[in-house]
Amino acid sequence: MEESAKDKLPRATAKRLPLYLRNLNILEAEGVIRIKSREFAEITKIPSATIRRDFSYLGELGRSGYGYDVPYLIEVFTALLEANEKKSIAIVGFGNLGRAIAKNNFRRNDNLAISCVFDNNPALVGKEITGFYVYDIRDLKRMVQEKNVSVVITTVPSENSQIVVDEIVASGVTAILNFSSDRVDIPKNVNMRYIDLTTELLTLVFFDHHYKNRPLVVTT
Repeated sequence: MEESAKDKLPRATAKRLPLYLRNLNILEAEGVIRIKSREFAEITKIPSATIRRDFSYLGELGRSGYGYDVPYLIEVFTALLEANEKKSIAIVGFGNLGRAIAKNNFRRNDNLAISCVFDNNPALVGKEITGFYVYDIRDLKRMVQEKNVSVVITTVPSENSQIVVDEIVASGVTAILNFSSDRVDIPKNVNMRYIDLTTELLTLVFFDHHYKNRPLVVTT
């Protein structure tokens, strides 16, 4: 897919692409080679009309009455998301959450790997914890270049989030996953995704109370 075409993808569509790819990989592992939008909608909990519209941005991916070839869709989405390219990831904040993420280390995708972790706690810096050497946050810029880091996950408390994000931006990284609930200022060339566990939990509880017949099923 040409870069110009990628740039024209609506943001909402782009956010759904990893979900599509994940479910397509599951289907292929189960031996499914063809699926219709209605069937895929039941799996992803995304309306079939939305799926067809999203897919239409990427060209002629299917045929009316036939549906979509699962292997071909996987090929298209894998290339689009660059899912086969190695990504070096750093974690800033190696407390309980940071360690839990490092322990998982993206086992579902061999091309995503945590290469280094950072903290400013003297009790952690310079030690090896759960298989990771903990670098001082002051070493971030040097290690980003040395390890070719392209994504940073930050799990620091909200009150320190802006300072840490400024350090990450100064290191040259433009993709940040932030587990802090507070919004921070970032340059226009930096992409940041917030993961607020409190908001996610409140959303889940609300749907559980008020939408018993229309459950919320979202996989990211």
